Formats: sequence, structure tokens, C-alpha cells
Amino acid sequence: MPVHRNSGAFSHLLRIAAADAEAYDHATCGIRRALCEASMRLNGTGVSGVTRLFLASVLALLGVAALAAEIPGNGANSGNGANGGNGRPPLTVDAFSVVRLHARAVPDARSRSTLGPEREGTGIVIDSSGLILTIGYLIQEAETVEINAVDGRKSPATVIAYDYATGFGLLRALTPPVIKPIEFGESKGLPDREPVLIVGFDGVAPAFVVSKRPFAGNWEYLLDEAIFTAPATVNWQGAALVNKEGKLIGVGSLAVGDAMGGRQVPGNMFVPIDLLKPILGNLIAQGKAGDKPRPWLGVNTQDLQGKLMVTRVSPDSPADKAGLTAGDIILGVRGEQFKGHADFYKKIWSSGEAG
Repeated sequence: MPVHRNSGAFSHLLRIAAADAEAYDHATCGIRRALCEASMRLNGTGVSGVTRLFLASVLALLGVAALAAEIPGNGANSGNGANGGNGRPPLTVDAFSVVRLHARAVPDARSRSTLGPEREGTGIVIDSSGLILTIGYLIQEAETVEINAVDGRKSPATVIAYDYATGFGLLRALTPPVIKPIEFGESKGLPDREPVLIVGFDGVAPAFVVSKRPFAGNWEYLLDEAIFTAPATVNWQGAALVNKEGKLIGVGSLAVGDAMGGRQVPGNMFVPIDLLKPILGNLIAQGKAGDKPRPWLGVNTQDLQGKLMVTRVSPDSPADKAGLTAGDIILGVRGEQFKGHADFYKKIWSSGEAG
């Protein structure tokens, strides 16, 4: 959104970001210059004093003083040289343990029509052996995956797991990137309006947690509690959601138009990291969470006042074999009515074993 340069009121801007969370882009390039770049994108021609103060103050709230000091004209960065005058080496994206991820789907991938033949996003380094966490749809039906560290080094990677229930994807780089792995934080109990950083392979964006609530996707996907942030940012796919301790609390999944629930506020949805902790060992060892496969239909649907209209049917899926087509209206499950996506999924999943 355009910033009113002549308003002169930082507190007004902070209230907008924390409460109203109106959208603006945060495409940036590098942690050390991220806030300067974000400010330039906001203002079109350069860094305004009000915006500079806003961005620096967000970082102060996050406790990331080293980043705030890198904002030109902020007053904290008064020296010159390789350390930027603050006694610390310049910070880059790898300070937050992320890499660029590029995946190419197999030629006959069913997901090519919705996700495209090639996908790009962020991977998050979570151990020193090259284990990388991302959002699973980036590596769904992948033929090849390549990761690119901030130092320019590239490495092929193999897919370890894609957990459809949570949405997490795991892969391992054949040559581990020379990056310190990120530590896991706690996503449970995360308060609303908590300041956070969204870290993608191309930069960082300050944001606020604006709600935590169930999320039901139209592709047979349900989270009991997802994390929603605002303002909206670009390049959210697989991005790291980082708390003020610099720890990972979520993985970027979607851009949404209703980050605050009942209000139409653009933002992003993140999968909480706490969902990964109990299944990580099984994902690494077995390539799956360990639970029995749950029933599925293979449909995308749109909510129509509690009923669901089929918008897409996956080829060779149970729904396809049963004769469902786009435009059909689903009224119930085994004679039971449902209300909305979440209720529909729960009834399907509790109807018996898959197969």
C-alpha cells in the first residue's frame, strides 16, 4: 500500500501494521539491506524518514538490533567498513538458515495443472547433514530438486517425505549447505500481534501475528490451528516464520485475503512448527508420519452455504472412479449432512480405513 509520507506519525503506521494489517509488498534482497529495500518498494523512490522509523522500530520490537542498525539514516549505523560500524559482520539471508529451492515435476505429474511443471520457494536448513524443511507442495511429484545457498553454491537434493496431513515437506541436500541450522521455537501459545519475521530465500519482511484459527483448504486439507500474519508478503512458499529469539515457529504455505478472520485483510498462512516435532523422526526414517492412511476422495471443492461444489476431480482418484465431475454438489457423507469443509473432511476421515 502507499505510505502517507506527510502524515508524520509513526504511531499511526504502527497501529496500521499491528491492528489493521493493510497489505504491502516486502520483496527484499538480503537481510542486511532488507529493510532499506522494503522501504524503497513502499515509497517508490527512496527511504522516507517515517518508513525508516517504522521498519527500525519493528525490528526493535523483535529484538533484532543488528538489523535495525543496518537501515541507512537510522542513526545506529554511524561507522564505515566491513562491519558496518556496529562491531558485527554484515548479516545475510543465511543468518536465518534459508536457501532457494527449485523443483521440476515429473512429466506426467497430476499436480502440473495446478502447481505448474516447475516450482520455486524457500527451504529451511534444520540440521547439519543437509536436512531441509519446506512446504510440501513445492516438492510434490518432483523429478529433480536443487537448492541454492546464498553463497551461490548449488546442490541437488532428494525428497525424503511429503506429509499431506500437515503440509510439511522434507528433503536432503547431497552436499549440505554451509549454513548453521535454525533452532525450533514454540508455536503454541503465540499471542496475537506478536512481531515476527518472514524470511524467504530472497530476503526478510517484518510482520505481526494477527490470528490463530483452524484452516480448511479446498483440497482435502485441514489444520486445527494455523498461524496467520499481516501485512501480506511475496515469496511466502516455504518461508521461515521466525520469532524474536530467532527460532523457527512456522513454515509459509499460502497468501490469504482474510488473515484476521472476519475482516478482509491480506496476509499469509503458516503451518505451525509444533506439528512437525512429533512426526519428524518418522518422516526421516520412514518417509511418512506413521499414521494409517486416511480416506480421501481426490476433489477440490468450493463452499456454497455449507454444501460443497466440486471444482476439480483428480484423474484416477476415488472420486473420479465414482463418477464425480466438476459442478456436482456434495450434500452429505453416508447420509449425514455436514456444514463446510472442516466438517466434511472430519466425516470422510472418520468413515473408515483408506482403500
